[in-house]
Amino acid sequence: MTATRQTHIRYLIVTMLFIASCFSYGDRVALSIAGTDIEKEFALDPVKLGFLLSGFSWAYVLGQLPSGGLLDRFGSKRVYGISILCWSICAFLIGFAGYFAAAWVFSTIFCLRLLSGLAQSPVFPGNGRIVAAWFPAAERGGASAIFNASQYFALVAFAPFFGWLVHAHGWRSCFWFMGAFGIVLAFAWHKVIFNVKEHPLISHEEIEVIEKGGGLVNLDRALGSGPGGSPLRWDGIRNLLNQRMLVGIYLGQFCITTLTYFFITWFPVYLVQNRHLSVLQGGFAAALPALCGSVGGVLGGIFSDALLVRGHSLTFARKTPIIAGMLLSVTMIACNYTNAQVAVMFLMSLAFFGKGIGALGWTVIADTSPKELIGLNGGLFNLFGNMAGITTPIVIGYIVKSTGSFNDALIFVAVNALLAIFSYVVIVGDIKRLELRSPIPVPAD
Repeated sequence: MTATRQTHIRYLIVTMLFIASCFSYGDRVALSIAGTDIEKEFALDPVKLGFLLSGFSWAYVLGQLPSGGLLDRFGSKRVYGISILCWSICAFLIGFAGYFAAAWVFSTIFCLRLLSGLAQSPVFPGNGRIVAAWFPAAERGGASAIFNASQYFALVAFAPFFGWLVHAHGWRSCFWFMGAFGIVLAFAWHKVIFNVKEHPLISHEEIEVIEKGGGLVNLDRALGSGPGGSPLRWDGIRNLLNQRMLVGIYLGQFCITTLTYFFITWFPVYLVQNRHLSVLQGGFAAALPALCGSVGGVLGGIFSDALLVRGHSLTFARKTPIIAGMLLSVTMIACNYTNAQVAVMFLMSLAFFGKGIGALGWTVIADTSPKELIGLNGGLFNLFGNMAGITTPIVIGYIVKSTGSFNDALIFVAVNALLAIFSYVVIVGDIKRLELRSPIPVPAD
């Protein structure tokens, strides 16, 4: 029965998105914290470790377009819930893979990371769809910033804990923890997430607030979240790739995500190997910049929405935090010129804070996606962005192996921040929702 009092169920929904996204990123963080011990136990060089760290992203990227199509076809609740269950099983199995013969460990963990990446591919496209449905436009930046802050908060919450687990119980325990709690999360997801008009606790007043503010409350119902819905079609993808604004957004996200993957893959290793901290110390030290990134992520969304409410254009409100944040991220290069641990942590915290402020890509996608192709556009956006999850760990692995230092690696990451600015300033142009006359055109006879 629908509630009659004013409700704010949308805040419960975005909290659930934040928790689910934290566990998704926590699964990625686990390998970076455990990486040094795995490297030592199985005699891996930096390039092999780089490939292990990138294994998740190979399948994650390939799964973006199919997952976007599945989300549009079957709805966010069902596809996302199955995703959580599958990646939790993969995490649990990685812990047992450590008992295999050394010759098999690398390939087994790599394959399980591939499967985990495939399972997690619907997470952020699903987040984008749910926010587009549940939030009016004026609240969308803040809502997107909250779930996007999970990538930072996951390091804050999990890096120290995983560092302690590795120190006290060995690296396998990190993955057993993620597997067990992920299964609990899948159950909670099923109980909390519904379509807007189908939620058992929502009031009519809240539905009106969302709908009048531009929330797509009939999204799954309109697009057909069952077997009769629209399938993934290459002509829809071509339609999206023909839009210069979207191409600029995709490129910008690739550059911004390069910063993300540096921090969630090589940064803890950098602290241990380049700054000579123990694994336990590195786990705790990695949490401080991540906390700053989490704060920056939320502030960036709030600041952007505030600019919009004060009458600034959507273009100005979204681009300003992105540009300012990326400029702050470039400060990480200064770490190459100091040996003081305090200075390094300050500079990395400032860089991560800036990265958080500028991470408004999902807000921009929610603002610009054609209504008929929100899931597909989210998948395409995440595909381009997370190609950085493949390139970043491998490129940095080769840099570290060839130079014996992380100095050039930091320059590589900072250059990507500058390229993100170029993309949004030069390529994107005005930010606005696309109206496609025929988003999935029927081929001529």
